[in-house]
Amino acid sequence: MKTANSLSGGKTSAYIAANYPANYNLFALVRTDDKNCIYPDAKIRQMVSDRLGLEFIGTLEDDTIIKTMLDLEQFIGQKIHWTSGQSFDKIIIRGDKKYLPNATQRFCTTEMKVKPLFNYWLKNIGEPVKMRIGFRANEMARAKNMNKKTNKNGFLVEKHIVGKHKNGNNKWKKTEWQKPVFPLIENAVFKDTIEQFWKNKPVRFAYMNNCIGCFHRSPALLKLMSEKHPEKFDWFINAEKNGYGKRTFKNGTNYQKIKNSFKQTQLFEDDFNECDSGHCGI
Repeated sequence: MKTANSLSGGKTSAYIAANYPANYNLFALVRTDDKNCIYPDAKIRQMVSDRLGLEFIGTLEDDTIIKTMLDLEQFIGQKIHWTSGQSFDKIIIRGDKKYLPNATQRFCTTEMKVKPLFNYWLKNIGEPVKMRIGFRANEMARAKNMNKKTNKNGFLVEKHIVGKHKNGNNKWKKTEWQKPVFPLIENAVFKDTIEQFWKNKPVRFAYMNNCIGCFHRSPALLKLMSEKHPEKFDWFINAEKNGYGKRTFKNGTNYQKIKNSFKQTQLFEDDFNECDSGHCGI
């Protein structure tokens, strides 16, 4: 069975790419159509567009993630296959309303991470793979939760459209496509080992990866993100303001209130770690 590494742009999945060579290294990029969040380097924007086969304007993650993936490809000496689904702007539009994801309905992960990876696999690989997932030795609960989603054969299954019935309705199929494996758990690799590995290596990493306005993050960390990445954070504010109804990314508050909250000088960046950052669960 062929192997694939699922890369997120963080140090942990990059460690897997560097230490566990695979047949495929796969990366799904979160995109936005908002030109206020445009990636500043036109040459690199075009490079990313060429890799994706569609126009790249910007990402709602830290822009450093683009440098991470380009650096990492050079460092490991293996091709990284980029893919992307619909932009975040498009996946929240449901008819005449904007329907926002939150902690209980995380369709952003499905639409912008899982489906693009599956569609790449379907088009370019087409046979089940062992997918290496970047869960560290202390994250056995996350691995257990992922394994609960597998079928009796140990595979994750994706439901996808394969055509149309005579009446015009979609024809669906369920396909086994990946068997998740967790090499860092198997080999007892913890965060300290990963941090030590990346010291003085020529790969640039963001302060934190995942979306700037990830709803898993605490209000205090979101406040910090609003100061570090104001244009990207404003995207999340505008998504709440321009939607209909009272749905927000986080229950009990909205991102404008978070942005207007306490002065961030009360906290320091070192007060946070990646346990605060949220994750896409892949």
